[in-house]
Amino acid sequence: MSTAERQSLLVIIPALNEAGVIGSVVSEVREAVPQSDVLVIDDCSSDGTGARARAAGARVLSLPYHLGLGGAVQAGYKLAYELGYEYVIRVDGDGQHNPRDIPRVLDRLVTTGCEMVIGSRFVERNGSKATRMRGAGILFFRAVLRPILGQWVYDPTSGFVGVNRRALEVFARSFPLEYPEIEALVVLQRKRFRFQEVSCEFRPRKAGKSTITGMKSFYYIVHVLLGVFMNVLKFEGRRSLPPSEKSGG
Repeated sequence: MSTAERQSLLVIIPALNEAGVIGSVVSEVREAVPQSDVLVIDDCSSDGTGARARAAGARVLSLPYHLGLGGAVQAGYKLAYELGYEYVIRVDGDGQHNPRDIPRVLDRLVTTGCEMVIGSRFVERNGSKATRMRGAGILFFRAVLRPILGQWVYDPTSGFVGVNRRALEVFARSFPLEYPEIEALVVLQRKRFRFQEVSCEFRPRKAGKSTITGMKSFYYIVHVLLGVFMNVLKFEGRRSLPPSEKSGG
């Protein structure tokens, strides 16, 4: 991987109230890819997340009000596209993703030309585990996505994701606002873009707790299913239109 490729990479870290860990996450990212820029998108945190990210050496985009995960990620994508970055890799602000795997994701993006590369716990056996509830959800969405995508995706809920400029242009214009990982795959399929998975290490959360617990897990499944099928129906409807009525979006 060349110096130019690392310099054309922006690592984005969406974060909400991750003051307890964001400093170490930023430091690990900077150590893993020292020639790349790091941007923390502070989703209106109330605990000093932005200040600690700056102190660790990241640039910080402080959102004026809470947008949620999808909105925060899209804000990062929009800024990256406007600034001309060729590649963007997203890692979460809770410390679960190992930044030492960022070069592996970037290398796969560069060498294959795929529009998206997913850092996966399960594409190879690497010792990473999911909770029982999350594991059941992953198995469910694998089965749902297989006929839609035309290939298996082993870790569809992974937030460790790299995209190239073609995907960045699409996501800068339109991106799922809640629980975006699975819907984003369907958006890629509609564009006939390609994705691959690369084995990456996932670690236990270093601080705080997941927002998807209890009844929120049921809401998550229903919400994502609706989003997936709305995207599929929108695509099928557009394919059935006469050529003169199709737009370029």
